[in-house]
Amino acid sequence: MSGSFADVQRGHLLTEQTNPLSADLDALSTADLVAVFVEEDRRPQQAVAAAAPALSAAIDAIAERLRGGGRLFYLGAGTSGRLGVLDAAECPPTFCSPPELVQGVLAGGAPALLCSSEGLEDLFDAGRDDLEVRGFTSQDALVGIAAGGTTPYVHGGLSHARSIGALAIAMACVSAEQVPMPCDIDIRLLTGPEVLTGSTRLKAGTATKMALNILSTGVMVRLGKVYGNRMVDVAVTNSKLEDRALRILSDLAGVSREQGRQLLSDSDGSVKLAVLMARKGLSAAAAQDLLTRSGGLLRSALG
Repeated sequence: MSGSFADVQRGHLLTEQTNPLSADLDALSTADLVAVFVEEDRRPQQAVAAAAPALSAAIDAIAERLRGGGRLFYLGAGTSGRLGVLDAAECPPTFCSPPELVQGVLAGGAPALLCSSEGLEDLFDAGRDDLEVRGFTSQDALVGIAAGGTTPYVHGGLSHARSIGALAIAMACVSAEQVPMPCDIDIRLLTGPEVLTGSTRLKAGTATKMALNILSTGVMVRLGKVYGNRMVDVAVTNSKLEDRALRILSDLAGVSREQGRQLLSDSDGSVKLAVLMARKGLSAAAAQDLLTRSGGLLRSALG
């Protein structure tokens, strides 16, 4: 463990404080217990709303890095790290993005997804080491996620990102006054004390998942992977996604399901390309050329 974190007293942190609304949690009826959770789970939405300016800044800054050939990395331990891995894993099927474009880096690696390895979060240098193994460079963007803000593994990764000129974004559920973090953009999701004291898989985890949803979706919108509110870069890899693709084609291009299937076949499964082919009456090659000249933006290509 890094010396600066070796004997940190954390009782004052927002995420470690005791919630008076759940002081008698074990004595409540089941209905009252559920009611406490329902009431407290309004706070993640409020926390995310308060962080909207920082989230907006992060989306634009990340999109700029990715347009320049960089990648987005989520780095964390425990629940925070698992949520990053989850969000990264959902980008390829949703946006047909290459798996390396958005990556989740979890302390302890893949085994830590299923079995707790929380002790690894105390290794400051491991955050940097895990990024270096993945070839993290100054072109890339890092979101370091630590609910309580003190995780040495995340601080190590953020410090490394800043030292090489990469974009460093911190995401935590405590205030910057309580725990400063090395970063260019600071996202603070102040969800308050947990119903179960210190269990940041609860409100803090919910707010983090909400924020990551907004972050990755916003970035992909800025990169042209969405038209209107349709995922026009969806990967057609199963029957559900094929049905969604065919409905998108029907709605955006006015074609039948049979025509849609032929368009998807001709476009090698690219919904965006299929829409452009149908709307503009173009071959797949001509549509691809137009899309490339339009920077991958379907709206621009449609004119």
